[in-house]
Amino acid sequence: MILDVPYRSIPDMFLKRVATTPDKPAFAHPAADDSGPVWLTWAQVARRAKAIAAGLRELGVGSEDRVAILASTRLEWVLADLAVMCAGAATTTVYPTTEPEDAAYIVADSGSTILIAEDSAQAAKMAGGTLPNLTHVVLIDGAADATAAVPQLTLSELEARGAEALSAEPDLVDKIIETVEPHHLATLIYTSGTTGRPKGVELLHAGWCWEGVAQGQFDLLRPDDLQYLWLPLSHSFGKTLLCGVIHVGLSTYVDGRVDKLVDNLSVVRPTLMCAAPRVFEKVYNRAVTTAQQHGGAKAKIFGWAVRNGKEVVALEQAGRPVPGGLALRHRVGTKLVFSKLQARLGGRMRVMVSGSAPLSREIAEFFAAAGLPISEGYGLTETSAGNFVNRPGRLKIGTVGQALGDLECRIADDGEVLLRGTPVMRGYHNLPKETAEAFTEDGFFRTGDIGALDSDGYLAITDRKKDLVKTSGGKYIAPSYIEGKFKAICPYTSQVVVVGQARNFCSMLITLDPDALAGWARGGPLAGRPHAELAASPEVQAMVDGYIKELNQQLNRWETIKKYRILGRDLTIEDGELTPSLKVKRRAVESNFAAEIDDLYAGTLAEI
Repeated sequence: MILDVPYRSIPDMFLKRVATTPDKPAFAHPAADDSGPVWLTWAQVARRAKAIAAGLRELGVGSEDRVAILASTRLEWVLADLAVMCAGAATTTVYPTTEPEDAAYIVADSGSTILIAEDSAQAAKMAGGTLPNLTHVVLIDGAADATAAVPQLTLSELEARGAEALSAEPDLVDKIIETVEPHHLATLIYTSGTTGRPKGVELLHAGWCWEGVAQGQFDLLRPDDLQYLWLPLSHSFGKTLLCGVIHVGLSTYVDGRVDKLVDNLSVVRPTLMCAAPRVFEKVYNRAVTTAQQHGGAKAKIFGWAVRNGKEVVALEQAGRPVPGGLALRHRVGTKLVFSKLQARLGGRMRVMVSGSAPLSREIAEFFAAAGLPISEGYGLTETSAGNFVNRPGRLKIGTVGQALGDLECRIADDGEVLLRGTPVMRGYHNLPKETAEAFTEDGFFRTGDIGALDSDGYLAITDRKKDLVKTSGGKYIAPSYIEGKFKAICPYTSQVVVVGQARNFCSMLITLDPDALAGWARGGPLAGRPHAELAASPEVQAMVDGYIKELNQQLNRWETIKKYRILGRDLTIEDGELTPSLKVKRRAVESNFAAEIDDLYAGTLAEI
C-alpha cells in the first residue's frame, strides 16, 4: 500500500501545520535563567522563520542554493533550518564538534553560499579553508566582526532585514514556497567515507515529507505528546524528528545541553524522547549501581523487582498470559522500585525511541520491566534515518521493528539489508562512482548492515557488514553482540570495543563510566582517586575480571574474551573515537590504542 503524502515540500508541510494549529505551542527553548521552558506558538515560529527566509533571499540565496548551519541543538537551529526551507534553498548540516579542516571542507564541497554559525569560534573554523562560494556568515550569538574577510551579520539583523522586506511584499515567502517541488534538494548531510573525507548525502523534500507522514502512523507520535529534543540536529535522526513534529503537530522542547538532560526531564516532563543507546545505558547503570551501593534489603528488593518484571516481559513477548500472583508482585515492585525511575524521567514518559546504534537486549528488557519500554528503531543517513521502528504496544525486543510506510526491504544472499523507497537519498554529492556502487541494479540501497526479517516483518540487525570480525581460525564474530552483552552485565561500563580481526583470539578494550566508578569507590580506600588511577587499580581489575568471566559463560568458545584492557579514559568525540551521535568509530579506536592492542597480543601467533 502506497503511503499517502499530501505535501509537495517541507515548507508546504510547515505552512499547512501553521494554518491548522496557529496558536498551539510548537517549540520551546530554555529560559535565560534556566527557570523553565519558553514557548513559541506555530504562528510565532512561522513569523520568525519567514522573516529569516526573506533575509536569506535579500543576501542572494536562490532555489536549491546551500546554506550551512554550524551550531548545537537549539531553537535557533530549528528556525534557521525552517527559514532555509522556506527560502527554497537546501540546508548543509555541520556538527558543532567537527574539526576546522573538515568543517571548511563540508562548507566548500557543498557549495554553501551562507554559513549560519553559532558564534565567532564556530565561524573561525572557516579561516583556513578555500571557500569561493561563501558570501556571508551569520552569527547566532555575539556581535558581527566588521573586519572579517567574509562579511558577517547577526541572525537578529538578518531577521530584521527580512521582516522589512516582508512589510513591503507580504507574500514574498509564500510565493517562493509554491515553487519548491518534491524532487528539489532539501538537505546535504555529510557522513564519513572510506577515504577519510566526509561524503555529502543528498536528501530531497519528498523523502523528508514521507518521513513526517510515516512517523504519524501507528501511534508513534501523537498531537498531544510533548517531546524533549536534545539530539544533534546536524544528524539525520534529529532532522527526521523535526519532520514528524511538523506533520503531527506535537509540542517540542529543544535543548541540546546533554549535561542538563536528566535534571530537565523532571521540569519539562515529556511524554516522548528519542536518544542514542548510550543515554539509556547511563540511566540503567545509575539504577543498578545505586541499588548495589545501598546493599542489604534495598538491593534485594531491587533484584526481586527486576526479576519479576523481566518474567512479565518474557511472557508478554511470548504472547502468553501473566499469572495473577506474578502480576501482583510486579505491581508491588513497580511501586517500590520502578516508580522512582519513572519519576526521574519526568513521570509521564509514553514512548522512548532508541536509534543510531544497537541497544543491548538485556537493557531493553530492563526498561520494559520498569514500565518504560524502548521502541528501538533503525535507519541510515542515506535513507533519511527513519526506516524501521517498534510500534508502541507491539514491541519485539531484539529487533528494530517493522518498516515504516511503504519502504521496501530485501535481505541479500550474504545477509546484507537492502532498502528501496522515497526516503532513500538521491546520491552522494559530486560522487557518481560512489553513488552507483551504493545501489543494486534494481535500485535498492546497500546499507552495509547484516540482518534478518521474521515472518511478521520485524527486522533484526546482527552487525555492520564491515565490522564482522574473522579470526585467524576462520570463525566470524559479531562484535556488537558481545559488546551489548557486556554492557548489560557490567553496570560500570561506558564503552566496549571487541578486537579479533585476523587474530587467534578475541580481546576487548573497555572504558568505565567515571560517575559510576566514583560511586563504586565511594566510602572505601580508593575514594576520591582520579579516574585513570582508579581504572588501573588491582581492585577495579578484579571487579571487571568477575564480569568478564560472567560474559564468557554466555558466549561460544570462539567468541570468548581471552584478554582485555581497561583504558584510563573514556572514548570521546574530540579524539575522533565517537561520532556526534555517540557511535563508536572502531577504526579510530584501534588506531588510537594500537599500542594497547599490540600488548594484548604480544607473544601470540596471529595467523594472517
